Amino acid sequence: MSILGQLNPAPIWIYFEEICNIPRLSKDEGRIRQYLLDFAKKNNLESKEDEVGNILIIKPPSMGMENRKTVVLQSHMDMVGEKNADYKHIWTTDPIIPVVKNKWVTATGTTLGADDGIGIASQLAILTDENLNAGKIECLFTVDEESGMTGAINLKSDFFSGRTLLNLDSEDEGILFIGCAGGMDTVGTMNYQPIPVPVNSFALDISVTGLHGGHSGDEIHKGYANAVKIMSRLLWNISNEFRISVSFFDGGNLRNAIPREAFATLVSDKANNDTVKNWINNFYSTMTDEFGDLEKDLKISVREVDLPSFVMDEDNQKKFLNALTCCPHGVIAWSKEMDDLVETSTNLASAKFSDNNTIRIITTQRSSVESAKVNAGAMVESCLKFAGAQVVHSGGYPEWKPNLTSDILQITRKSYLSLFGKEPAVRAIHAGLECGLIYEKIRGIDMISFGPTIKGAHTPDEMIEIRTAQMFWDLLIEVVRNMPLQ
Repeated sequence: MSILGQLNPAPIWIYFEEICNIPRLSKDEGRIRQYLLDFAKKNNLESKEDEVGNILIIKPPSMGMENRKTVVLQSHMDMVGEKNADYKHIWTTDPIIPVVKNKWVTATGTTLGADDGIGIASQLAILTDENLNAGKIECLFTVDEESGMTGAINLKSDFFSGRTLLNLDSEDEGILFIGCAGGMDTVGTMNYQPIPVPVNSFALDISVTGLHGGHSGDEIHKGYANAVKIMSRLLWNISNEFRISVSFFDGGNLRNAIPREAFATLVSDKANNDTVKNWINNFYSTMTDEFGDLEKDLKISVREVDLPSFVMDEDNQKKFLNALTCCPHGVIAWSKEMDDLVETSTNLASAKFSDNNTIRIITTQRSSVESAKVNAGAMVESCLKFAGAQVVHSGGYPEWKPNLTSDILQITRKSYLSLFGKEPAVRAIHAGLECGLIYEKIRGIDMISFGPTIKGAHTPDEMIEIRTAQMFWDLLIEVVRNMPLQ
């Protein structure tokens, strides 16, 4: 029985529910690629796939509309996989379970994948809309947007013919996006020596959970707590009060998500057992005071466990905790050209013990100014290098510069006003979109990005507002119908 089939617009929700059944994390898009190719074959539509897995499906022009400009509709196939720690879900096999709650669609215990499953669903609905009277439509589906944009990076300029593109990967109804930040990753890898656990010791597992998390572009300015920063702050401060050793650290998961959870194991002298536990409880109270209602579900838990088989050597432990304490997180600068737009930020995304006695620290920098992005990466690099880490910058993608004279902006703006009786906002976004990479390959391509309202992207609280899905669909249809003559 369909959960979403009774919602409007029905074509979008029916396809979206089908997509929820297909595992499609970044770099595991094989099944969603096959689904799209099978869809094209079933509907007698021309399709092709490039060497990295990007797919194009083409809808020919309606009779009499052959002289209209071709429009490209673009989304990405992959999604971010985050789940609540107590929810059992295997990302490679299990479906996402959508539910309807108070005029929103969300998921049970996991990310919903509306980013960008709703974009995919709208393209499929367009491709099968027999009543749509429009020119040629090319639907472009890219791979691996969430973990490196390698689909867009490797896209060939002749893979599609249209030179007007609608990016369907935005999350704020009523806003037309005409620019985005560029980004890069700064990754540090450091080593440590495992040493024997000191005699007369006890061990504690510490967890930081219940944080909001969120998209490291869209929500970096909201001041949400970073679980890696809280855990490193706890360990750095307690190590200045007591002699402790760290044997385990695992915080954050994804490069483009603000860390929601972090876990660590520390070892200390038995004589300090109660004192250390009291210190952590007091630290918990300090954090709840600092973040207040912004992180009302913040929880710091402590439980005594069996002694681990080893702990970090003291020198590298100091370097590791100093590196995490030094690494910046959050907004670095605000735009001087657009109100309420973050210009530059950095996200301390994850820190994890890995195999072979190594620690991997992943950060992401974003900026609408290329030099500022590079400088933010240099700030992080200096913190990591002071700790003796090897540092690599990777995953870079360019910003998309706004063009207020864009033809597609004028068409979309006029369509929005005609449909809803009010002017849409026109903005740039601090999150990264594939538009910057596409423009780098096809200079002069005319682009815009819009979508329904999605909250909590990249977290298990992700949800899409049902009312705005209808508005998004109406706007998409209107823009496609109103493409001008060639």
